Amino acid sequence: MDQVRFDGILSRHPSQNPDFYNWNRVQIRYCDGASFAGNPESEFKNGTELFFRGQLIWEAIMNELLSLGLSEEKQALLSGCSTGGLATFIHCDNFRDHLPQVATVKCVADAGFFLNEPDVLGIRTILAFYHDVVTLQGVAKNLGKNCVGIMEPFKCVFPREIIKNVRTPFFIVNPAYDSWQIQNILVPVASDPQGYWSSCRLSIQKCDSTQIKRLQGFRDSMLEVLSMFQENKEGGMFINSCFAHCLTVMDTWHSPHSPRINNKVSNDLPCTAL
Repeated sequence: MDQVRFDGILSRHPSQNPDFYNWNRVQIRYCDGASFAGNPESEFKNGTELFFRGQLIWEAIMNELLSLGLSEEKQALLSGCSTGGLATFIHCDNFRDHLPQVATVKCVADAGFFLNEPDVLGIRTILAFYHDVVTLQGVAKNLGKNCVGIMEPFKCVFPREIIKNVRTPFFIVNPAYDSWQIQNILVPVASDPQGYWSSCRLSIQKCDSTQIKRLQGFRDSMLEVLSMFQENKEGGMFINSCFAHCLTVMDTWHSPHSPRINNKVSNDLPCTAL
């Protein structure tokens, strides 16, 4: 089995990770397909048995970590990248509730702020995808009750809805030009049958002026949705113009050449400010 690298915010090297290098670090391997939130009433069967039990995996891991000493920690940080970032949104308050009230607990979601945006054909591909995941895996029961009480549960899996009710101090890290979202939400392969976007969706250096304008529109949507979070005094965010996906787990997380906001370092990924 390949060993998992601990880089970026998980690194044990002070030069790369000055804030958390000497913390106890645990990485939960993603395996369930629904950000550790699935737990259906019945199983789907088509000649084989598929068991979607991400919520139970989360609970089992938490119980194990609590028995190993997490229950006595004075400081704890829950973080994740991509679908792990989405899992951080979903489970942040539950993580907080497992720890002593006197503990300082915070959450950091990296590249998990997925947008409910239409693709270049005007089709909400990501919305349909989340609808299928939530239905198949019984995710609704593990989403915020305030949200599922007023709208369809599959819409409540988007971070813009989740973050409205998170009580725990929260920090969002996300590229405004998230490469995964551009390739899978804005321009999924099925939305580009003629291949007009085939080069641009993989590298913004290969986009023409019309495509750049469309990418800027996606960025504007990201910033507009995040604007409501700016009023949250218990939270913060670092949004840059990188064409990238996941920033905190890279080995260049802390670097003299990293993008900075008010002299605060994010990482050293190649960026293009559009």
